[in-house]
Amino acid sequence: MEQIRVNTNIHCENCVSKLTPHFDDNQQISNWSVDLNSHEKTLTIEGESVSTDLVSQLLDKEGYKITSSNNSESFWSNTSKWKRASFNTLNCLIGCSIGDFGMIIYLQAYYPNTTMAWQMVLAIIAGLITSISLETVILRVREKFDWTLALKTAFGMSFISMLGMEIAMNTTDFVITGGKASFDDPMYWTALIIAMIAGFLAPLPYNYYKLQRYNQSCH
Repeated sequence: MEQIRVNTNIHCENCVSKLTPHFDDNQQISNWSVDLNSHEKTLTIEGESVSTDLVSQLLDKEGYKITSSNNSESFWSNTSKWKRASFNTLNCLIGCSIGDFGMIIYLQAYYPNTTMAWQMVLAIIAGLITSISLETVILRVREKFDWTLALKTAFGMSFISMLGMEIAMNTTDFVITGGKASFDDPMYWTALIIAMIAGFLAPLPYNYYKLQRYNQSCH
């Protein structure tokens, strides 16, 4: 009988529940436990011919990994979490863009005398509303949350991310075009692409940190 102890980025009981089928169904493992009270979230495994490679493979099935408590490089090098964080951020970007640019187009079409400051404020508010709405629907459909919990989760986990995204997008758009939507001007579409890239990159590290540190995300 062999025993292995490794530090992990497991965070809570929900993480353990996700991993339970993989560890329980593995015939090489006879017993395993996670010390959630320790800072390192130490995983202890007992069994025949168990190895760190086996443990790493099982953890990776749910996006977790073996870590070192003082290894910041390891913290930021989880490829699967970067992919999931990128997917989540893209969903936020789509939601934000719908409200953001929709509001700008609406104001310039029907209220062309609106000041630039008010355009930016209203565009940010509209972007936040549409993004939270989209994420609420995704949580309701994909995760089967009830509507109240879906709305609360979308708002609580995403507000800082979306606010950073909105500020980045509107600032970039304003610097390049002055905030004017000129659809016949190629520079406008160039600015739009640059603004969306900035809106995607600005909150991405934050979303990754939340996902890696606490296993929290919008979706």
